This record gives sequence, C-alpha cells and structure tokens, in this order.
Amino acid sequence: MKELRTRQGLSQQVLASAVGVSRQTINAIETGRYDPSLTLAVHLARFFGSTVEEVFDVE
Repeated sequence: MKELRTRQGLSQQVLASAVGVSRQTINAIETGRYDPSLTLAVHLARFFGSTVEEVFDVE
C-alpha cells in the first residue's frame, strides 16, 4: 500500500482523510502493525482503483 500511495504522491494524512481513518491507522497498516478490517481494505483498494488482493498480501 505504501508503494501505491507514494507513487501517487500522497501523504499518509491525505490518504487517511480520503478513506475516513487517522494518519496513525495508515502508518500502522503500512508498517504491518495493524491489519485493516475487510471494509477498510475494500475502501483502500477502491481508492487506488485496485483489488484487495493487489493492495494487500492475501495468503
């Protein structure tokens, strides 16, 4: 997710505001300290025009 965000020139705060979470939540997801809910994962994927599987490592 971090790669998608930085490729688009977005800050963590901008992404967080766009999907309705805190910057700290985005940071925690990017550093692997937090796994987003399915709803949040779908919101993030849609924001990037991708699938959940493309944004996150789904095992």
